[in-house]
Amino acid sequence: MMEILEVASVGFLVVFLGTLFIFGELMVRAKGLFAILGIAIMGMYFSYHLGEVTSLWVVILYLIGIALIIFDGNVTMDGTIGLIGSLLMIFSLALPAPSVVYGVLVAMGVVIGAAVSYLFTKVFPPRNLWSKLMFKEKMSAELGYQSMNESHQELVGKTGVATTDFRPIGTVEIDGRTYSATSEGRWLNAGTDVKVIDVDGTRMVVVPLSTS
Repeated sequence: MMEILEVASVGFLVVFLGTLFIFGELMVRAKGLFAILGIAIMGMYFSYHLGEVTSLWVVILYLIGIALIIFDGNVTMDGTIGLIGSLLMIFSLALPAPSVVYGVLVAMGVVIGAAVSYLFTKVFPPRNLWSKLMFKEKMSAELGYQSMNESHQELVGKTGVATTDFRPIGTVEIDGRTYSATSEGRWLNAGTDVKVIDVDGTRMVVVPLSTS
């Protein structure tokens, strides 16, 4: 029965399902059910493909990859360490593959399974992994913050005077208030009449009034 794992497409399906459930467990609160399914499926894959010599360190490499993903999701939250962990997982699964085609399909199974696991968050309660990366903790007015895009959008189109030299960042006075702004690469002298052409996130863009 296990000999069916010699078929590359079956290997792809097994790795896809294993990754889907393991990443699903990291993404949502499934009470360990997804973890059990994922470990069982991956255990089947490893037990068939690994030899006595390579089995231990390849499995350890896979577990280190998962640990790095969990660390990234809880601590660094920028995706960099998680990406390294994902590459370790792909390497550890593709290494014992019997052929290059099999290894490529296994790598695709990891990538697709990890991506599809995000759909679990639409059904089950999500965990807080990568909350910053996925913008679930946005800086908004409700949380006591207000971005320039929200509070100063009405300044677009208004004119003012540069109160400092722009190199290319400086300050501008509009309606009696001073704001930090950028002139998009232009060097402006203090006292130049300027016009606000855009407010994007925390950045205000101005241009000389003569060119607007």
